Amino acid sequence: MDSAEYERKVASRFAAFDQDGNGSIDREDFSRAAAAVLAEFSVTARSDKGQALYSGAEAFWQGMAGIADVDGDQRVSREEFVTGAAKRLRDNPDRFCEIARPFLHAVVAIADEDGRGVTPAGAERVLRALGATEADAVYAARTLDGDGDGRIAESEVVAAFAAYCVTPERPS
Repeated sequence: MDSAEYERKVASRFAAFDQDGNGSIDREDFSRAAAAVLAEFSVTARSDKGQALYSGAEAFWQGMAGIADVDGDQRVSREEFVTGAAKRLRDNPDRFCEIARPFLHAVVAIADEDGRGVTPAGAERVLRALGATEADAVYAARTLDGDGDGRIAESEVVAAFAAYCVTPERPS
């Protein structure tokens, strides 16, 4: 895949991060995502899990801003996202995912309601809370369980996040 095509694929992910649809990614988008997950699972912001999720969201924002906010205005424009994220993903997708790991870890802790891993139904709930369509949430949840054991481990979530960031939209 050529560089332009790769950047177009990464750009298609911009809207998922731009939770409020205002054309830029900022700290509030990450807080909004955390709040949506907490509400979906009826977890309070003041609980240990809620605090871990907000801390993870802040770490994710700081990491994203650190790699992509070129002009330092505390907002990541679509162009900054494409340029910053595409370069980091191309250079080392696993390293890019490390900025998301605290957030993903906290999401897994919330969605893993029985301590045995996130069920596909739990993954669907997370994805819908984060703005995925019903069809996309169902499709993604099915593919997240890479080993087919009916549970989604944190390692599978992190791997799926890396894949999501660098692959095109799912076929219709």
